[in-house]
Amino acid sequence: MQLLSGNEAVAQGAWEAGAHVGAAYPGTPSTETMEAFAKKDGVYAEWAVNEKVAAEVCLGASAAGARVLTTMKHVGVNVAADPLFTAAYTGVGGGMVVLAADDPGMYSSQNEQDSHWYAKAACIPMLDPSDSAEALAFTRDAFKLSERFDVPFFIRSSVRVSHTKTPVEVGQRTERELRPALDDPRKWVMMPAFAKPRRKAQLQRIADLEQWAEECSCNRVEEGDGSVGVVCAGAVYQHVREALPDASVLKLGCTWPLPARKLRRFAESVDRLYVIEEASTYLRDGVSACGVDVSDTPRPLPTDSELTPGLVRAAFGIDEPAHRDLPADLPARPPALCAGCPHRLVFKELSRMRAIVTGDIGCYTLGALPPLSAMNTCVDMGASVSMAHGMELALAGSDHKPVVAVIGDSTFAHSGLSSLVSTVYNQGCSTVCILDNRTTAMTGRQGNPFNGETLQGRESRELDLEAVLRALGIEDVAVVDPNDMLAVRRSLKEAVANPSVSVVIFRSPCVLIDRVRRAPYYVSASCTGCGVCPTLGCPAIEKVPETGQASIDQDQCIGCGQCAQYCAFKAIEREGE
Repeated sequence: MQLLSGNEAVAQGAWEAGAHVGAAYPGTPSTETMEAFAKKDGVYAEWAVNEKVAAEVCLGASAAGARVLTTMKHVGVNVAADPLFTAAYTGVGGGMVVLAADDPGMYSSQNEQDSHWYAKAACIPMLDPSDSAEALAFTRDAFKLSERFDVPFFIRSSVRVSHTKTPVEVGQRTERELRPALDDPRKWVMMPAFAKPRRKAQLQRIADLEQWAEECSCNRVEEGDGSVGVVCAGAVYQHVREALPDASVLKLGCTWPLPARKLRRFAESVDRLYVIEEASTYLRDGVSACGVDVSDTPRPLPTDSELTPGLVRAAFGIDEPAHRDLPADLPARPPALCAGCPHRLVFKELSRMRAIVTGDIGCYTLGALPPLSAMNTCVDMGASVSMAHGMELALAGSDHKPVVAVIGDSTFAHSGLSSLVSTVYNQGCSTVCILDNRTTAMTGRQGNPFNGETLQGRESRELDLEAVLRALGIEDVAVVDPNDMLAVRRSLKEAVANPSVSVVIFRSPCVLIDRVRRAPYYVSASCTGCGVCPTLGCPAIEKVPETGQASIDQDQCIGCGQCAQYCAFKAIEREGE
């Protein structure tokens, strides 16, 4: 028996099923799955540049007969949707399992999204584990089911399942030879003449899956007193069991296709039937479509964010036990860039020049928050470059503020590169800042093509970012140390003055991978309390209320010296100098 997170359990289940190949792009809450799989014996795993590529790598390996695992967060499914929808036509060679990790509550995401809808739209079966033991078992079984029904299988988790550790009985790996490679263009070449019969095959498969869903053991009824019946799935099942111990529960382990006959029989066995789910109406709509009368809870459930047992109890009018109120004077802990982060001065200078900043997905998104307040948009991976081009088109001919796109090195490889190709091709005039901190920082410091580090430490090569940019025809490419305030200021001024596309690469390693700790700085008695250094937003700097002067926390300061460059009174000095 081991204590595993849901992510680790999915990796273990894939390994036990004999999966050979794994590919992913890191994205919370899914990241640790591929990292755990990569540590297993007898497997190949890689970070792909994005989720679409990862899915295609795995589909290719599946076509050659290997069992494969690809993992992504919910917004990554958007990126991978193109190959996945067609993989539902081609089917598989070796079993293919796709982890879609949802993030209700948006703890680390730009939206709430229910991946159940993708399963329904793509006609790809979805299994919905409620804890780590089920995550392992469902994943292991999904490979056999994938080959049985000739279709990829989704495993859907949420942040609660992905990151909560529960006891798991682990097993041994079943080594498995490659299935014979299928030399069948009518199965794998999706031109219209071949896709049309594959569509008919898909329709027959759906009918077979619907029959299987009625009997599969992962859909189970837990009988209660019969007055209240609840249909639920995933982590919500755990909340329902805790909140409503006397309720009858139909726990759905397979959430597409839904078992219509089983749902109707369950509804007949209870006085009133309720559907409880997080931030979505997928299950309620599906259960209603099966001809089942679904009741509204006595009090409304929240329509966004995660559920808790307390929220479920409240929806049924059950009072919560009294809780002690939190102290009113607890200090706020807003998210912030780390002390010494190489992105900080870039945002400080962009704010100073009052630029319109189109941002992107990464820890540098925190540049949008006070006191830096230096980001105007953030939508999806790669959008910074495309949106900056669009803004320049809309503002052309007017006297407008500088428009600057900000994107990280890993995100640039993910989808910023194609956006920049389009901008150059269409004779755009954007300024693009690539914040190259030598890692994929937000999700845990993974490798990417521009630092050359692979998931399993294989020999690789670091792609030459400057050469790539110049190969696109961009002549104005500068590489700047982002810790040098004057260099940052000068490079931005020169870049926005260029009437064509300009790129500034701000290159300095993330402080979490470059852990050199220099002598800290302190604030001398000559501080005038001008208030400039706190505007950097460094968590090591605070303003002393009694004196109005600045103070530097010696435990947090890493000695980067960024703040000293902004002190006009030379009141910030390094310890020992």
